[in-house]
Amino acid sequence: MSNMLYLLYGITPVSGLIKNYVKYKQINIFLFLRTPILYVMIDKLLLIYCHMYPRLFHMYPRLLWTLIIERWFLFQYKIMYSLLFDLYHTRKQKYITKYNLVY
Repeated sequence: MSNMLYLLYGITPVSGLIKNYVKYKQINIFLFLRTPILYVMIDKLLLIYCHMYPRLFHMYPRLLWTLIIERWFLFQYKIMYSLLFDLYHTRKQKYITKYNLVY
């Protein structure tokens, strides 16, 4: 893969860092590094998988698969975290006040 394609791996983490700074006025280095670390791990796994099933990766580039799988993984992680710590009930009163919800 060319170096320009690897620059695409930086767009999501940098955008997230900027969003968190604008929204929360703080920088969390763990959240910033989490995505590139996942990208590298997924990319290396796909590199191994690519040799086993070359036809699949001939149609769709490894970079695209890496970005998609990382989003799926974090989506599943956030769902499990929310269920495990029951965040809906923990934050219910905040949502009622903030959005004038009626339950």
